[in-house]
Amino acid sequence: MKNIIYIIIFLLFLSFSCSKSKNFKSGVESSDSLSSFIASAKNDKISESQRVKYNKKALLLLSNSDNDSVYRTRLIEIAREFYYLQQNKELKNTLAIVLEKSIEKKDSLNLAKAYNMLGSQNINLGKNDSAYYYLLKSEKIFVKLEDSLSLGKNYLDKAFVQMYESDYSGCELSSIQALTFLKNYKIRTDEYDAYNLIAVSSNELKNYENALIYHTKALNTAKEYKLINEYHLEANSRNNIGVVYQNLNKKEEAIANFEIALQDQNLLKDFPSLYAIIIDNLAYSKFKLKDFSNLPDLFYQSLAIREKNNLESGIIANKIHLSEFFALTKDSIKSQKLAQEALLLAKKTNISGDLLGSLKQLSLVDHNNSSQYSKEYIKISDSIQEEDKKARNRFARIQYETDEIIQEKDLLAQQNRNLLYFLVLISALAVLLFVIRTQRNKNRLLLLKQQQQKTNEDIYNLLISQQTTIEENRVKDKIKIGQELHDGVLGRLFGVRLNLDSLNKIHNDDSINTRYHYLNELKIIEQDIREISHDLSREKHFLINNFVAIVHNLIEDQKLSFEPNITFYIDKKIKWDLKDNQLKINLYRILQESLQNINKYAKAKNINVDFTKVEDKIVLTIVDDGLGFHVSNKKNGIGLQNMKSRTIDCEGVFEINSKKGKGTSVIITIPTII
Repeated sequence: MKNIIYIIIFLLFLSFSCSKSKNFKSGVESSDSLSSFIASAKNDKISESQRVKYNKKALLLLSNSDNDSVYRTRLIEIAREFYYLQQNKELKNTLAIVLEKSIEKKDSLNLAKAYNMLGSQNINLGKNDSAYYYLLKSEKIFVKLEDSLSLGKNYLDKAFVQMYESDYSGCELSSIQALTFLKNYKIRTDEYDAYNLIAVSSNELKNYENALIYHTKALNTAKEYKLINEYHLEANSRNNIGVVYQNLNKKEEAIANFEIALQDQNLLKDFPSLYAIIIDNLAYSKFKLKDFSNLPDLFYQSLAIREKNNLESGIIANKIHLSEFFALTKDSIKSQKLAQEALLLAKKTNISGDLLGSLKQLSLVDHNNSSQYSKEYIKISDSIQEEDKKARNRFARIQYETDEIIQEKDLLAQQNRNLLYFLVLISALAVLLFVIRTQRNKNRLLLLKQQQQKTNEDIYNLLISQQTTIEENRVKDKIKIGQELHDGVLGRLFGVRLNLDSLNKIHNDDSINTRYHYLNELKIIEQDIREISHDLSREKHFLINNFVAIVHNLIEDQKLSFEPNITFYIDKKIKWDLKDNQLKINLYRILQESLQNINKYAKAKNINVDFTKVEDKIVLTIVDDGLGFHVSNKKNGIGLQNMKSRTIDCEGVFEINSKKGKGTSVIITIPTII
């Protein structure tokens, strides 16, 4: 009976694993090819071979991606589809990539998922040692991540491995831990599996009352939440409850549960192996009660289903039960024949439980060879007990070695961290000393630069002061000349005009013509003098601004000293008298430095300088048609750095554009509010 229960649980586990792939809704595809391939691989409406092809295409397309979190998540997704499609080679290769990339980026979550999937793959391959090893590794990481959902599922997988290796105490503990972590997520299929595993473990540990409690919980979960009907979980739980009642020697209760299980619609069609188990269990319970109604027909009905579906362990169980039946009904020949057939098949399958059952039955019905069969039974039984003990010890050793490896890894990591901290400290000290030394040198250069800048500003301020004195004297002279012209000469000319006008009373034609001629000349002189006076007054308002004057002087010096033809424009909308002196100093120095660079290197024929007002900004543009240079390849000299620095001081934007043979333009944009 033990092996029958294992098969049921194993089939259910595979069924639930495969059912996870049915979340895909057909017809829904992402716009990009990768998403489309992955979606098609999940589509259970197409053939498995096509799904495998799509998944391989997705993996190939993903191979060119960067190793980021999305890439690793996609890899896990592709690996999961290979798992559902039972493509073990592709799954192993994909998980190897996941492990490599996750370790490279210290991605604990995807690393744990990869280990968990390797564990599940090894369960399916019957490699329980490897499965247990990988599940332990994933468990350690999930604990650190405090990922309750993944940890609960991991404990559930671990419980299956322990059950297959007859570690029922470990299986029960892992299943309880799984329930503890999964209770808040309401994943009913996982709850059902956990209840079922606890119940099966309790039954094997002969704790039948506890087995009934948890099989009943599993049954109620299946009924209340209507869990996936095609696996007939209610019928499965009814069968398991019946098996426990068999062990309690309560055959009537067992028969009642088996009969309820058989009422499940489509059970034979959907799950023939389970149907055959229930029929066999029902027949065996009736046999034990010596109720021979429908016997041995029920045994043969179960045997036919199992032979049709090549269920070898079930066939062995059926033949053993039939052997018992015919032994009781005094047909020893049939009984021995069926027991012999069971033993031959058991030796072929090499399943220890089947071997023990066959040998035990033969020792009871074949009296001539009973001693031989009993000895073989004892030998195999002792071997199985030893193997079970080794399995439990092996799991303990694997857990110990895994913990030891993790501790060694943590110790090595701690040592590496300490070494890293030491190297970082030494490096930091070296960098600090280098920075201090470099900073001292920079401070010296900065101090020298500040002194030079202060000297330049003092010279500029002296220049401004001299220019101011010159301009004030010019303005005074011009005002004086204007006043003299207006009040002196103009007044006298006006008096003469009046006298001449009085001579018009003499009516001599020649005299009159002469007088008119002189009067007109006097009017012309008067108008010219008035215009000169007004022009002198207007020029005062423009040239009174010292900045404009010194820029004019700079431009004039450029014209006199160097060959390039220079054009110059200052926008009259700019009110320089309201601008800060520091702003004007910086603009003057930038213009001066730029002209020096042109004179030294550009070999230009024409230079254009513009001061313009654009909205709330002053824009200085200096353009030449010289040799030009590649801006990206040009090392920043002290002159260019100074120009940039002065622009930054004014919170402005410095822009230089140049190409080889295409000249150079320097554009300084400085915000200002007038």
